Amino acid sequence: TWWRPFLDVVQEVTSRGVVMQRARIVSEPVTEYIRYEHHVSFPNIAAGELIRWLPRRLAADIPLPGTDFWMFDEESVLFTYFSGTGEVVDREWCRDHDVVVMAASAFREVWRRATPHEDYKLT
Repeated sequence: TWWRPFLDVVQEVTSRGVVMQRARIVSEPVTEYIRYEHHVSFPNIAAGELIRWLPRRLAADIPLPGTDFWMFDEESVLFTYFSGTGEVVDREWCRDHDVVVMAASAFREVWRRATPHEDYKLT
């Protein structure tokens, strides 16, 4: 599959004890694309990634960055910017302490509220 290199990285780092977590905030009822994302998450989970889902209505009071992001050891954040059609148009690394603290806090709260992949029921 096209994402095999990523899955290999997930498997390698999680086998060393690194925890990889992905939280998805979704509108409900979910779109067909979210159904697809949910369905194709099994290889990530099999490789060792932990995935949780949070309905957007349960995230309304969480201060969140305005775009998708990856957090690395609560030291840096990689922001991803998308076009209106969902294509990646830019990425930006950020090591600004205040921004990293905000993103880490947001992620922890989303993770706390979110439902594990295996328990999340698509609506």
